[in-house]
Amino acid sequence: MVMERAYTFPLLILLACCVTASMANNMNISTDESALLAFKSRMISTIDPANILIKNWSASTPVCVWIGVTCGLRHQRVTALDISSMNLSGNIPSLLGNLSFLVSLNLSRNYFYGSLPRELIQLRRLQIINFRFNSFSGQIPSWFGFLHNLQILNLRNNNFTGFIPPSLSNISTLQTLDLSYNPIQGKIPEEIGNLHNLKTLYLQYNRLTGLIPLTIFNISTLEHLGFTGNNLSGNLPVDICHGLPRLKGLYLSSNELDGEIPSNISECSQLQHLSLSVNKFRGSIPSEIGSIRTLQILYLDSNDLSGS
Repeated sequence: MVMERAYTFPLLILLACCVTASMANNMNISTDESALLAFKSRMISTIDPANILIKNWSASTPVCVWIGVTCGLRHQRVTALDISSMNLSGNIPSLLGNLSFLVSLNLSRNYFYGSLPRELIQLRRLQIINFRFNSFSGQIPSWFGFLHNLQILNLRNNNFTGFIPPSLSNISTLQTLDLSYNPIQGKIPEEIGNLHNLKTLYLQYNRLTGLIPLTIFNISTLEHLGFTGNNLSGNLPVDICHGLPRLKGLYLSSNELDGEIPSNISECSQLQHLSLSVNKFRGSIPSEIGSIRTLQILYLDSNDLSGS
């Protein structure tokens, strides 16, 4: 009898642990479901009269089989949300910040609007934010700088205003930063040069002014650098390729840049696209450009250049 009690007690503890774990798991799934249902309540389909996604997101259906939702195998929590190109409109509720296991958030090519809720700062696992081609507004949040696992931040083609927050430089993992086609203004923060894993930096067709920080020309991982369509001024560094050995695309057209085109541009041995048109460059076109074997596209028109 004593032996039976001795075995029964550990079994009861094990059973209690399993029940507790199961309850915790259900609470977590319920948290994700509540967050997405709150998002659904803000959505309007602009083209789909059947509202396929909106009807699919239902409490009667498991969250992990909802359209656009991916769950992790281990915890059965929502790890990715991709509802891109679904002609959806609405704004983001603060409850979306409860998707604590979210790694990828893709809302691109829709009609979402409004400012981004600060509660998204809770999504510390996020690696990808793709909000391009929407109508989001307000300032670019400085709290993005707390998302230390972020690799891609794409806010292209929205209505963000204000300045580029220097706090973005805190995201040391960032590989792609695209803020193009927003009416943001001011200077490019020097701190952006601290993003030592950055491969793509696009700040095209904004209202940026001032000099291009020299720190940016020392991001050795950069492959694509685009500042076309701003009001940037100043000269290019004479040793521009020394700090950018992997550069494949340099897009600086339609600015107020002046001085001479650096003769050592040929040292950018992987360069494929060089666009410097509609600026105030002067002097001779460096003959060294002709030795860049990888070069496919060259735009130098509408400057004060001589030679051919």
